[in-house]
Amino acid sequence: MATVAFLGLGVMGYPMAGHLAKAGHTVTVYNRTAAKAQKWVNDNGGASGRTPAEAAKGCDFVMACVGNDDDLRSVCIGETGAFAGMAPGSVFVDHTTVSAAVTREMYSAADSHQISFVDAPVSGGQAGAENGVLSVMCGADQGAYDRAKPIMDAYARTCKRLGASGSGQLTKMVNQICIAGLVQGLSEGLHFAEKAGLDGKAVVEVIAGGAAGSWQMQNRYETMLDDHFDHGFAVDWMRKDLGICLSTADENGASLPVTALVDQFYKDVQKLGGGRWDTSSLVKRLRALDG
Repeated sequence: MATVAFLGLGVMGYPMAGHLAKAGHTVTVYNRTAAKAQKWVNDNGGASGRTPAEAAKGCDFVMACVGNDDDLRSVCIGETGAFAGMAPGSVFVDHTTVSAAVTREMYSAADSHQISFVDAPVSGGQAGAENGVLSVMCGADQGAYDRAKPIMDAYARTCKRLGASGSGQLTKMVNQICIAGLVQGLSEGLHFAEKAGLDGKAVVEVIAGGAAGSWQMQNRYETMLDDHFDHGFAVDWMRKDLGICLSTADENGASLPVTALVDQFYKDVQKLGGGRWDTSSLVKRLRALDG
C-alpha cells in the first residue's frame, strides 16, 4: 500500500479519492473549499492538508483532478504547490483535462524537482468515477507509468500509456472530438423521432443493438427523451475541452469542422441557461428551435 495525496474533490475527484482509501492506501486530501475536504475525511478517514504542499508532504504519489490549466499550475507550483512538498522520486499524476502545452510545462517543472509527472485524463463521467470504472489515458515516461498504474487501478477499468508526456491529453482530445459528434447525432435522431410521431424509447430499443448503437445511446437516451439533463459531464466543461481540441487543431493542422460546429451548439445551450446541464442537452437546443 502507498501514501497518496489527492488534490481536488469535485464530482470526479471525491469518489476517486474514496476508491484509493477503500483500496487500503493512506490518503490525504486537499480542496480549495476546506469544508469539502473535511467532509471527505469524515466519510472516508485519512487526513486533509491546508495547502497542496502540506497534503503532498511525504507521499509516494500525488493525484490531482482540478478544473483547467490555471488550476493545475496553482496546485503544482509555488511555495504552497504540491511540488514544493513532494520528495525526490515521488510521482505526480494529473487527471485533469488540460492542454498538452501545460502538461509539458508541468512535466518540466516536476523534473526540476526530481519528481515524475504522468498526464492521465479520464473518461467515464461521474458515474464512472463513482463506480471505479474510468478509462485513463496516460502520457509519461515508462517507469513513472509502471509505478503509477497499480495506484490508478483503484478507479480504472482501462488504463493505458499512449506515449511520452502530453500523449494522454492528446488522446483525451480525440475522445472529446468523437463524443461531440455522437451526441449531436443522437440528439438529431431523437428529435426527428419526436417530430415524426414515433415512440422514442421503442425506436432506440430497435436500433441500439445495430450500427447506430453507442454508449451515449445506451446511457442517455431515456433522460434525453424525459428532458432531464443533470446526469453527467457539464456543458461548461465540455466547451472548455472542445476549446482545447480546436486550439490544438489550429497548431497541428487537423480539420475539425463537426467539432467546431458542435462547440457552437453548446454555446447556444449555455445561452439557454444550460451551462451546468450535461452534454446530452444538445437535444434541448433542437427543441428550443421549435419555439
